[in-house]
Amino acid sequence: MVRTEYSDGPYWERVLRYSHAGGLQAVMDEYTHLLRESLAVSSMEPGPMAARISEEVTSAMMIRTASLRIDNVTAPPYAREAKLEPEPMRIRYAMRFGDDRADEETTIEDGSTQTTRKERVRSAFNSPFWPFVLVSTSIGQEGLDFHYYCHAVTHWNLPSNPVDLEQREGRIHRYKGHAIRKNVAASFASTALQDSDPDAWNAVFEHAKQARRPGENDLIPYWLFQGDAKIERHVPALPLSRDLDRLSDLRRSLAIYRMVFGQSRQEDLIDFLLLNIPEGARDALSSELQIDLRPPISPVVRVNDPRPLDAPGTDCPDPTSVMADEAPEHTPIFGESI
Repeated sequence: MVRTEYSDGPYWERVLRYSHAGGLQAVMDEYTHLLRESLAVSSMEPGPMAARISEEVTSAMMIRTASLRIDNVTAPPYAREAKLEPEPMRIRYAMRFGDDRADEETTIEDGSTQTTRKERVRSAFNSPFWPFVLVSTSIGQEGLDFHYYCHAVTHWNLPSNPVDLEQREGRIHRYKGHAIRKNVAASFASTALQDSDPDAWNAVFEHAKQARRPGENDLIPYWLFQGDAKIERHVPALPLSRDLDRLSDLRRSLAIYRMVFGQSRQEDLIDFLLLNIPEGARDALSSELQIDLRPPISPVVRVNDPRPLDAPGTDCPDPTSVMADEAPEHTPIFGESI
């Protein structure tokens, strides 16, 4: 690709020109900003901090290609049975998370710390480099973060309860997620680049924070921020399939689930409420019984906010509870396709 785009000059020079044209410096600025927080190295001296971040970047970029085995099905004429011939394939674009054959493989050793391939695949997916698609079973739906460079989840099959659905989509709806950064940068990048802060992303979020409207809390701009980028839910359900009805049921159950969050035997309580509370009364009951865990409102002065004065605020329900066809205009980060 480099030789195709730039045909003259030494190869190393063509690589530099290609990287400059593609904005590699800006990519690395964003990536190292995220690593500084996720690795908890902000309090370190510059030398050790740079060394630790460099190790993580190197580990993510040196992930080996994945091996995928496919079955070549052949059926010779007049044969009584089909023949399956396994054929290996090497892939880079997508990887699976939680391969039993490779989970315990320890190929990187840093002092006394060993990293399994599963952990390295997660680190690589949380980077701006390949793999760009991560395929996972339910093992990846709890306790893991995939939000750094991902804002779309495709449900190959839908879970049976709203608890698991919330867990799945919560992997990419997190602090300074990909959709959030895209929206914040679209509003404040040009202003932040004029600041003297060497970390442009610190400046971007600081401008977004200073531009909060009265009544907005500390979820903004780190967890919620309106813009074109949205958390996307994709459900490739076939027409007349069970998943269409299940998706409709899960939509209704999500609001009920948030009412019983933190209670014991949540699924039984959800079933009871769905069975005994009319659909028209659920919203009022939810508003009456819910516990508001939002941070307190921050009294800030609006400064250099590019959004119009009469634009609606972002103080709205959790976007993962609002569907694309039901959402008000100010819903910041949710979209859906079926």
